[in-house]
Amino acid sequence: MPGLSSSLPVEPARKPARGLASLPLLIALFCVLWSSAFAGAKLALGYCPPLTLLTMRFALAGVIMLALAWLVDGRPRMRARDVAALVLCGVLNNAVYLGFNWSALTLASSAYVAVLTSCLPLVVALFAGPLLGERMSAVKWGGIGLGVVGVVIVLRSRLEGGHESLTGTLLVACGVIAFAAGTLAFKYLKPQGGIWTGNAIQCLAGALAVAPVAFATERVSDISLTPQLLIGFAYLVVGVSIGGYGLWFYLLTRSGATAASSLHFLMPPLGLFFGWLLLGEAVPPLDFVGIVPIALGIWLVTRPSRA
Repeated sequence: MPGLSSSLPVEPARKPARGLASLPLLIALFCVLWSSAFAGAKLALGYCPPLTLLTMRFALAGVIMLALAWLVDGRPRMRARDVAALVLCGVLNNAVYLGFNWSALTLASSAYVAVLTSCLPLVVALFAGPLLGERMSAVKWGGIGLGVVGVVIVLRSRLEGGHESLTGTLLVACGVIAFAAGTLAFKYLKPQGGIWTGNAIQCLAGALAVAPVAFATERVSDISLTPQLLIGFAYLVVGVSIGGYGLWFYLLTRSGATAASSLHFLMPPLGLFFGWLLLGEAVPPLDFVGIVPIALGIWLVTRPSRA
């Protein structure tokens, strides 16, 4: 659930790899890891306050990735500007985004949070034009419009049916805005550095930003060391923060970022599926109506443009 925008620039392969045909399967696996993270977090949050759990996750994942950076890239040597840019992106993409999202998970279902958060590409595309000078085609504007229609359907279904709280919805909205800001900041600042080093810096920056708030508002005595907490925490650290990112970086070395992200339309239905499968969350019928234009809109916005 840390932002995809935190990925560091990676040179694409000059020649198509023999295993290129397996890329759709690898991207689908990445989508499974990413979308299931919401259900994993919801499972663990039943036994630990959100910001405390988030601080521990960032700290442990950051230390592990920093060790991997030393093993893979050697002693990191980075400019102060790049470190500052990574710290900013880490605060926005990790601390603020997930701080709001995990707080929302204490009030809303994991499927609902996953569906709303999956609309990030739509928000980024909306502001990438004026801020980054990216050209928006009629197809992309149509994708944004479809996404908005789908979100309205899901919001109306969930809020009017009493399935979700308005407070949880507003928290998710704040998280998505922070996530989009971090994405745009990363694209604008373009920090350089090794893959593992850059993400370790962002995780550690997120931990340092969340820790004071967690210590001031939450109690350590509220932590219950249950199997559910340990399993959920291990999955979030190893499966998502490290495994998910590792898979994402591998995909970036085999194809462009736009092509890799084009299958993000899988996120909304997968979010609903894992919420139902792992947590037994109810899925209102209108959700299936709403996720169709959301998924199609994300695909239209992120699909590669033809020359």
